Amino acid sequence: MDPILPGTEDHGQAPSRRPPRDPLTADFAPSGPVPARTTRLVCGDFLLTVNPVDGGEIEPCPPHQRPDSPTRRTAAGRAEYERAALPPAPPGLRLPDTELLERQEIRERLVRLLTQGRTVRLTGPGGSGRTALLDLVAEDGADLAPDGVVRLDGLNRTPDDLLRDLFHTVHDAPRHRLQPDELRDAVKKIGAVVVVDDLECGGAALAELLDAAPECAFLLAATPDAPAPTAASDVEEVSLPGLDRAAGVEILEHSVGRPLTEEEAVWAGDLWFESEGLPLRFVQAGALLRQREQLRASGGVVDEYGVFEDVRAPADAVLERPLEEEEAEEVPLPSLAEAAAPAPLLASRLGPSARAALRIAVALDGEVPHPAHLPALVGDTHADAALGELLGCGLVSPAGPRYRLAAGVRAQLEAAGYDEDAPAQALTAARHYAWWAAHPSVTPERVCAEADAVLAALEAVVPGTEPAAEDEDEQACAVRLAHAASAAFAAGLHWTAWEQALHAGSEAARLAQDTAERAYFHHELGILALVNGELDRARAELEASHGLRTALADKRGTVAGRRALALVADRTGDLPGLAALMAEEPPAARTAPLTPAPAASPAPYGFGDETVVARRSGAAGERSGVRATARRNLVAAGSGALLVAVLGTVVTLGMTSDEGAGRNPASDVGGNPSATQDLDDGTLGAVPRKDEPAPARAATSHPVTPGPDGTPGTSDDPEPSTTAGTPTAEPTGTKGTGGGRTSATPTPTPTHRGSSTPSTKPTKPTPPTSSGSSTPSGQPTDTETPTGDPTTPSTTSTSASGPADGGTASASEGGTESGSAGPPVM
Repeated sequence: MDPILPGTEDHGQAPSRRPPRDPLTADFAPSGPVPARTTRLVCGDFLLTVNPVDGGEIEPCPPHQRPDSPTRRTAAGRAEYERAALPPAPPGLRLPDTELLERQEIRERLVRLLTQGRTVRLTGPGGSGRTALLDLVAEDGADLAPDGVVRLDGLNRTPDDLLRDLFHTVHDAPRHRLQPDELRDAVKKIGAVVVVDDLECGGAALAELLDAAPECAFLLAATPDAPAPTAASDVEEVSLPGLDRAAGVEILEHSVGRPLTEEEAVWAGDLWFESEGLPLRFVQAGALLRQREQLRASGGVVDEYGVFEDVRAPADAVLERPLEEEEAEEVPLPSLAEAAAPAPLLASRLGPSARAALRIAVALDGEVPHPAHLPALVGDTHADAALGELLGCGLVSPAGPRYRLAAGVRAQLEAAGYDEDAPAQALTAARHYAWWAAHPSVTPERVCAEADAVLAALEAVVPGTEPAAEDEDEQACAVRLAHAASAAFAAGLHWTAWEQALHAGSEAARLAQDTAERAYFHHELGILALVNGELDRARAELEASHGLRTALADKRGTVAGRRALALVADRTGDLPGLAALMAEEPPAARTAPLTPAPAASPAPYGFGDETVVARRSGAAGERSGVRATARRNLVAAGSGALLVAVLGTVVTLGMTSDEGAGRNPASDVGGNPSATQDLDDGTLGAVPRKDEPAPARAATSHPVTPGPDGTPGTSDDPEPSTTAGTPTAEPTGTKGTGGGRTSATPTPTPTHRGSSTPSTKPTKPTPPTSSGSSTPSGQPTDTETPTGDPTTPSTTSTSASGPADGGTASASEGGTESGSAGPPVM
């Protein structure tokens, strides 16, 4: 699929299998969704799943999924990897590269120092030819080290980024991000000549980089304003001076392909004095001379700034006849001021696509988009050829795997008004990159290669983010770009860009008042901090995300956040880290009395399409997770003690009583077993299903649950409905041996053998038996409906109390109990 031309598969959509239709309308049917592009990474002892929908999912890495030790790349693999790191060749024709002049002595000195294993820092201003000199030295030092030469780009890169780039250049470790200790152990074994261009770090950071690779010889290129290395680093300093006048004239003659005239030689001398011999100034001056000759040959000059495009000669046109003297006077030489700042004049004589590309580069902080993006950004199908024009004029220069505006060009273009529509240009680029980074056919590595342009577009559009109108359903452009790019940066192991995109996205989501995206970015920042070992920051970010997602009832995202919080709590060993896990308890269960609820199977927790239940947390008046846990444990312990006493009392009475001998106990047992049910019958205390007969059980002294009118009902009565805060079991009102009524007690739920804690599953009332059935032994046959709160229990009854405030429960045999009966303890 062509990622430049959008189609029906945009925005994560792809064709799905569907029944055949009319071939004339088959292409117009909507396509079905496809799973989001997820990537699994091994980060130390973590297994991270980059999920661009709900956020990253992290877990301890299983042993069988840990990768093998990194292996060194083969010669073919190494060449392919280095070729992908080079800037793309511009399409179309361009002039040959200028020969490097007056650099032979410095070139030999650098090679000699590298042969000795020394670290060299080459310092020169922008436009002094540092990159071209590094290319020559890299060719000379290809055989100096076992691992050859490694070319790295230091622009916007930290020392950790450079170490990881060095590791991945030599080793093949896809989807594997080593921990800092593992990284340093692997880099210590690399022996190579490391050439770093546009280095921005210095001081202690540079010393850390050099100490991490003791077997490597470094050649560092930096501008004079870059931080200097420490004295203990033992770095050899080499300055790159400017060219002399003769070398400048030679560059101009090479550009125009002929000797200079006397007037042009004088003009070149003035330029050399003003530019202090910078090679870039002479390359741009040579482009001015070529444009002047093209204008003189075209015959369609209208002013000093340009010509009509329909009559302008091609950029590489060659004059077929010598120039006449009168024609030469029609286009004068540029003034010294124009030669000192030639960017506006050079740009005015370029094609419209090249000028549009310059405006986009000015809006993107000097970053020139990849040639494949220019047709979509400019609106011209042939705009990719504009890069060749810009490179031939010296307006852009290579920088790692991309191109940037040459030194000083951006300031010159801004002075000429090329930044007037910069916000609109940045917005156009941001919309394009948001679609492109999320496209299924674009790999994370491609997005990482253009990370600087993507981040520049993101930083440019974040300040102007506004909340969407009520009638608009479109998400803010900055939020979409940050979401798509951050996932690609994470999957491509460019985590410095990942962090920058997350911070920018969080700010954009705040400005857009997009709560869901704020939760996503907080979650991703927490995952990043967790992998980097910043546990306190990880907890803060994950708890912020969890609170937002709980308020939004984001079930899938809440599960991912709870699992990450549990992992943080496991690593820190702090109980406060478990507070977010208490969000699975509904607020009503923490504030209302503990009452039975309808039986329901617990919601499964997991990833993917599993259904999870998210509940709101953090409401005013709610108890914290740790306090609620302690209180539930206290109530459960009291309930266990109560159940043990009940079982002991009832079993004793059943063994000493001979009433009811020879009776069929199955006729006295309802649908639900009582707490005195024998656990040795093979059922383990489980409630039998309605579609299978209940096994025979021992006789029980517990009364049968009455119906709504106080008498034993029929088995066809429906189950009573329950509501929050209301007991689900009807009170039992039967006469005791002493003539009094028993206290109203719900039937407790039996527990498994060896369990000291009652089950939290509520019990259903015992289905009443037929009117003609007999009552349990030791009980009168007549029953009466309870009319008040009984206070005197019989010797065969039990009393349970489960107050919501965590009070204890008691059981008595043949005694009295103060207070009214409460609901059963969960």
